[in-house]
This record gives sequence, C-alpha cells and structure tokens, in this order.
Amino acid sequence: MIESVPQRIAHLRGEIERHNYQYHTLDDPLITDAEFDALFRELQTLEIQYPSLASSDSPTQRVGAAPRLTFSKVEHRSPMFSLNNAFSEAEVKAFDVRTRETLSVADVEYSVEPKFDGLAVTLTYRDGLFVQGATRGDGVVGEDVTQNLRTVRNIPLRLDSRQLAEPIPLIEIRGEVLMFKIDFIALNRQQAAKGDKLFANPRNAAAGSLRQLNSRITSNRHLSFLAYGAGAAEGFILPGTHAEQLEFLQKLSMPVPQERRVVNGLGGLLGYYREIGELRNKLPYEIDGVVYKVNNISQQTRLGYVSRAPRFALAHKFPAEEALTTVLDIEVQVGRTGALTPVARLAPVFVGGVTVTNATLHNEDELRRKDIRIGDTVSVRRAGDVIPEVVSVLLEQRPVDTCEFNMPQTCPVCGAHVIKLPDEAIRRCSGGLFCPAQRKQALLHFASRRALDIEGLGEKLVDQLVGQQLVHTPADLYKLNLLALAQLERMGEKSAQNLLDAIEHSKQTTLARFIYALGIRNVGEATAKELASYFATLDNFISADETRLQLVPDIGPVVAQSISTFFSEPHNIEVISQLCAAGVQWPEQAESAVQLLPLNAKIFVLTGTLASMSRDEAKSRLEKLGARVTGSVSQKTDYVVAGAEAGSKLSKARDLNVTVLDEQQFMQLLNQNELSSAPG
Repeated sequence: MIESVPQRIAHLRGEIERHNYQYHTLDDPLITDAEFDALFRELQTLEIQYPSLASSDSPTQRVGAAPRLTFSKVEHRSPMFSLNNAFSEAEVKAFDVRTRETLSVADVEYSVEPKFDGLAVTLTYRDGLFVQGATRGDGVVGEDVTQNLRTVRNIPLRLDSRQLAEPIPLIEIRGEVLMFKIDFIALNRQQAAKGDKLFANPRNAAAGSLRQLNSRITSNRHLSFLAYGAGAAEGFILPGTHAEQLEFLQKLSMPVPQERRVVNGLGGLLGYYREIGELRNKLPYEIDGVVYKVNNISQQTRLGYVSRAPRFALAHKFPAEEALTTVLDIEVQVGRTGALTPVARLAPVFVGGVTVTNATLHNEDELRRKDIRIGDTVSVRRAGDVIPEVVSVLLEQRPVDTCEFNMPQTCPVCGAHVIKLPDEAIRRCSGGLFCPAQRKQALLHFASRRALDIEGLGEKLVDQLVGQQLVHTPADLYKLNLLALAQLERMGEKSAQNLLDAIEHSKQTTLARFIYALGIRNVGEATAKELASYFATLDNFISADETRLQLVPDIGPVVAQSISTFFSEPHNIEVISQLCAAGVQWPEQAESAVQLLPLNAKIFVLTGTLASMSRDEAKSRLEKLGARVTGSVSQKTDYVVAGAEAGSKLSKARDLNVTVLDEQQFMQLLNQNELSSAPG
C-alpha cells in the first residue's frame, strides 16, 4: 500500500518519537544514529515541501524526549538546543554562505571542537559551588542528576576562581558526560565477569551510568565530563567570544576539549574536519563529528535560532560507523595460527566510508551471546581500518525462518579435528603442519631462530614458496633444489645456494628445538626443553598419553590435551616422518644424563645487560649445564644474575633473599661448572 504524504509524515513523526524515547529516556536504542538521522532528515524535507502540514508538536520543533519520572524535573534557565547536522562539504559551504550573508561580512571566524558522543548535561554553580546538575531532557526541562554528577571525578565541586578579578555569583556550564575508551573496555570486562549484559558502546554506557538511581553505582563507572560552553551567567559578564569562554572555563579548572581551535572561513572549517578525522581513532574518547560555532558572541546573538537549533552553529558528522543490513550467511575462516573465526556474509551496506559485505563475529561465545542468526537484521560497526563487526541484532525485526549457526567439528580447509581448550574462547584446527590456511605460519615458525634456525627463510620468501606451490609442509623444504629456487623473484643462484646450505645445516639440531619447531599449541621453547629432557626420544614423546604427559614438570591438562590432539592427526605424524627421512636428526640423549649435569634443576633469572655475552648466550650456557632460566623472581629462584642497569628483578631478589651474582661471579660459576662437566 502506497502512503500519501500526510500518512508518511504521520508515520515518520510516530517513529521518531518512539526512537527518541528509546534513545534519550531508556538508553536502549533500536536503530543506529545514521538510521535515525535519515528518518529525521526525511521528515524535515517533507515539512519544508509541504508547509501546510507542519505542526508545532512535530519532533522537528523540539529536542529529545521527556525526562524520566524517576528523577526530579529541572527547568533550564536557557534552552539546551541541539545542533543541525551536515553530512557533506556542500552543506558546510551553504552554512558558511548563510552566515556571511546574514552578518554582511566577507569572512567569519569560527570556534571549532570535536563532537563528543556522550550525554549532554548542564552544571549550575552558585558562588563557585556546584549546586545542581541536570540532563538536557527535552531541551527545556531536564532530569536532576546532581548526586550522580558529583561522583564524576573531573567535575570540580568548587570552581577555582583565584585567577579572576571578580566573583561568580552564578554560572551554568554546558558539556557532555562521556566514558573514555579505556574505561569502557574495563567496564565491559567487569560486566562479563559478573555475567551481566555488556554495553554496546561508550555512549550507552555513559548514559546508563549517569541515570542510575544509586549514585554509588555511577561512582564505580568512571565517567568523565568535557565542557563545550556556558549557558546562563548572573552577576558578571562572560568573555565576548566562544573560544575565550572556553579559556575562561579552563581557568576555573573545568575540563574542556584540548583539540579545540579558532579558524577562518570555509577552508578553516573543512581543514579542521579532516584533521580531527585523522586523529579520531587516537583520541581517548569516541566522537561522531566536529562542531562549528561562530566565535563572536554578539554575532551569535544576531544570527539567533531557528526552530530547534541555533543558526550560528553546525555539527559536521563523520560518515556513519554503524548501519543496518542483513546476514546472508555465516562462514568460517581459518587463520594463520589455526583459529576458526565465524564471519557474517552481509547484504552490501555503506558504513564508515566504505561498502561492507563481511563482518567478523569474533568467536563462538560472541556469536551465541549476541544470538546472531542467518537472516537477521543486524547493526554493523566500522571504525577506521578496523575489520567491521556485528554490534547487535534487531530482534524485533527477526524473521521466523532464521537459521542458527553451529561451529564445525572439523577444519573447513583441511578436515583436521577442531579443538577448543578449556581456557580459550577460540576453536582451533589441529592440523598445524599440513593445513593450507596455517602453511605460512607453520613454515615461518619452523624456520625461526629458536626452532630449526634456517637463515634467510623470511616472510617474503615463504610467500613465494607457498604461492608457487613449491612448499606445502616443512618437510618440503628439504626437497627444494637450486634450479627452482634460483627462478624465484630477487633470489639468484648465489642466494639460492645460501638458502640450500642453511636448510642442510638445519638438519643437525636438538630434540628440544625440533619439538618447539612443530608449533604445537601451548608448547613454547621452555616447555619443549622440559619435554625433550623427560622423554629423551621422539618416539617416547609421540606415544605418551595425556596422563604421562602431565608427569612432566609444569605440564598441566591444557598443554597435555594440545599435544595429544596434535599427534592424533595422522597427517602431522606423516610430516614428522618425512622430516626424519629427509635427515633431520639430533644426538641421542639418555634419560639419566640430565641428572649428571652440575646445575641440574637450579633456577636462574637474568636481568640487566652483560658485557661479555648476550642474554641468549648466557641462557644457552646455563641450560647446557642443566639449569632452568625463567623470566620472574620467586621463592623458588636459586640465583639472579645482575648485569648493568638491572631493574626491578634485582630489588625483588634482595627482598626475597635470593642469591645475586654480578657478572664476574657469574662467569666464575659458568667456567667452573663447564670445566667439571667436560668429558675426560
């Protein structure tokens, strides 16, 4: 059914009022800011085209929604108007032209600042004391949230007027309550730990926190305030420009935006917009645009107001970072480390300045928490260069035929078993040595300095070897020939021969390095050494079940499960067999040999810089004598070796009465024990 113009206007007014209530009163928006702006602009356009249908009760004639009944009402001394929005340079140019023509001037000076994404409030100070704080509400009447605002730590309870020539009988300060990004992350971690609902964004978190009936809850939410201007003033005269007023507020110890500027003309406005756009993701708080204000207050008075907004100011908004679209399908991507990430395939939508067709769902727990299904209408967010993500589902628009998605039990790339360890939210493919998705990562790790140490095999070369199908698993490295390598980009015969020599040299290694090179999840360098020391042979290690694995020092059930799952994949065993057949080998080690080493089971910590050797060399020499080298000092530490510029580890060693060796003492200990353990 096609709507008539009056029906469309009535429908838009109803929808905007509903969303105003959800956003301003309940702090539970059903649509994104971009969607709301589109509805509002459509209604504005229709009312301009059909002036006979305009009405004084239209949402275009006022701001926000009525205050909640759970707070006392506060009537503002002067209205708290919202701003008209601009979304293009053409609209900013039109604003500048109208301003210059109205003022009959050739150029206008503007005060410019970021547009905070928070909750507008007004603070009243009488004789320098904070006496009342209120939300904007509908622009005329707001909500009394004085007690909650008192808990915002950067709002001064008494103004610092020592630098002023005259007292301040009364002043209203306008600004925004917001939550800094770091505080938002910390709050959501707390919410998750308690099993409570997570906040969708810092703006919702700030608004919800400020409207708590219990001010103690607000106090724990770490809100902040930034002033953007002055409202009423009695008994004294405010400075004559907006920029000077902000400087005045700063002298009173009132927080104001540090990114504010004074610029001239259209070029200054657009230059500032681009400057802040580049800084946006580096700012400690969220913004959704910039604000332009005619700087001269007397010129502001001449320009006046129209309907719901001042003529002297404009909000220039950034491209929408949230938009609505439909989930067409959910697929799984396998990352370089084997992590399985569910990804939503979306109906194309323009958000954050680009067209988005995919969005990460992070992991299975997030997918379940947000209850995202194939066919859902979802809100998608994109900030800067961050991968788009699905923020939330519009449950009220969920079709009856949506499909739930279940994570696969086998890798969609290689078919290996998928595991999810108890301490991880991520599912992972267990086919580390042969899974194509993990191929590059597996090769780089295998060739790394502390693994098989294949000099010259870096990321760019691995990209070529994999891209030209020359290498599929680490075992294929030992099948490379001079002709194939020499034909690679930037290789040449000499470089190719050097690489082949390095590969040949890597065949002589240790069991510990070989175990580490396999890239088993949760098996780092230290764990690999413990495993090699305990099992002595590769066959013993591969055949060990989880119970026996946990007999190794520092091996718990999570690591044991990782190892067991890795060796349960026949393809991993096949690659290991191929490596051994290619000649990768190590000296056989008797299980009792370690017990004969002079520093067996002694725990060392290295701190500071040694003049005679690198830290890696010192660690290697200690380990050859049977010692363990750890990164932190504890009661179990036997020695701390303190080189030049030793840090906090030295202080902790002294506090715990751990034996401290300087470099000379350390060298004596090494030399004596190496001499005593030498053969013959």
